[in-house]
Amino acid sequence: MDVLNLIGGRWVEGAGEEFADTNPARPSEVVARGRFASVPEVERAVAAAGRAAPGWAATPHHARAAVLTAAADLVAGHAGEWGAELAREEGKTLPEAVAEVQGAARIMRYYAGEADRESGEIFASPRPGENVLVVRKPIGVAGLITPFNFPIAIPAWKIAPALTYGNAVVWKPSSLVPLLAYRLAWALTSAGLPDGVLNLVYGEADAGSAVVGHPGVDAVSFTGSTAVGRAVIARCGELGKPVQTEMGGKNASIVLADADLDHAAEQVCLGAFRSTGQKCTATSRLIVADQVADDLLERVADRAARLVVGDPLDSGVEMGPLVSSAARERVTAGVARAVGEGAKPLAGGAPLERDGWFTPPTLLDLPGTGVDFWRTELFGPVVGAVRAGSAEEALGLANLSDHGLSAAIFTRDLGAALRAVDGLEVGVLHVNSESAGTFPHVPFGGARQSGFGPKEQGRAAREFYTRTVTVYLGAPA
Repeated sequence: MDVLNLIGGRWVEGAGEEFADTNPARPSEVVARGRFASVPEVERAVAAAGRAAPGWAATPHHARAAVLTAAADLVAGHAGEWGAELAREEGKTLPEAVAEVQGAARIMRYYAGEADRESGEIFASPRPGENVLVVRKPIGVAGLITPFNFPIAIPAWKIAPALTYGNAVVWKPSSLVPLLAYRLAWALTSAGLPDGVLNLVYGEADAGSAVVGHPGVDAVSFTGSTAVGRAVIARCGELGKPVQTEMGGKNASIVLADADLDHAAEQVCLGAFRSTGQKCTATSRLIVADQVADDLLERVADRAARLVVGDPLDSGVEMGPLVSSAARERVTAGVARAVGEGAKPLAGGAPLERDGWFTPPTLLDLPGTGVDFWRTELFGPVVGAVRAGSAEEALGLANLSDHGLSAAIFTRDLGAALRAVDGLEVGVLHVNSESAGTFPHVPFGGARQSGFGPKEQGRAAREFYTRTVTVYLGAPA
């Protein structure tokens, strides 16, 4: 299928290089083709958004919400078809892919509901005859840069709040997943979004830099690697524009001695291997109490060894391929490096010899936390385990990271769970459930080098996509 850029309400081919979107399970199969937008076309998209922004901001919130609701209906109605396309271009299993498309519809419906929630605040004034109002206004034009791993859900949780609060958007998705981007943009425009309010530009680093650096972009939201995210933060700092980043993770799951080991093993495997480990909240570090370590690791290794790896469209497949050959090379090299530093593979480890970018679910017994694996995000289905002599030591080991996105703890001890809430330096904590997973109505984001700026999702998104005006409202004399 041919995909097009969307600039100022027109679907255009793009003046940049040609690109091909291939199936990671069958790399010879082309899923979609297109052409990147040139930098001048990115500039045209920003100009179109700037022209459209005032009219969209002046549109009543309920009318903006109606567009989101109609788009959500379109997305939900195509969940089966678009889920299959998502599986073909990104590699998720079909059930996961369909659930992601349905999740994008739920996100849009949630933000459509903002029209029925309070939109400001009123405070008492110490002066007689006066009230103090805090009202919210849109920021203007939002530049959004999204990754490959959730090709419709992450765009939805950036675009939907941007639109509901009255902003125009210039969106650059990952070039690895252009088809789902095209589908989402089509749904929004088909739902009645005015021309220029949403602009979709395909491109590589030059297009992203053009979005971030353009003076007509009033704020930037980025999801991707920590290295690129820090560069985005620095550039926005130079330009004095608001920035929101959700970056890498090196997420730990802690299993204490009193945990339900069957449940913990199942949840660790879900966190580590679902979506082929290609999510920022995936479990990549496992910290186990000494007393139960051998038992727990045996259960995790057994579950990992029994996972069915294959074409994500096939029935019964539990884990698909990595998204690209580069991703598989990175993961394979990271595992080999860990083994060279003394890690022992308890499951997986060796590359899978088959067509496509497949790699096995891998559990490594690490010699300690001094190995590179403990610090470096591989973004694949690999988890490394160490042992802890106490709950306090386990919390300390979990905090041995530059990242701080997500963590999980498995215990029956409420006190231990509360100490984890206080002691772990993360933005998301799961108690007795996998480290991955979030809901659209609650804040999402990390600490340390995993996140910068206001959180995403829930009402937290309002802090980024609006600005406040404090109004001292006095009666005329």
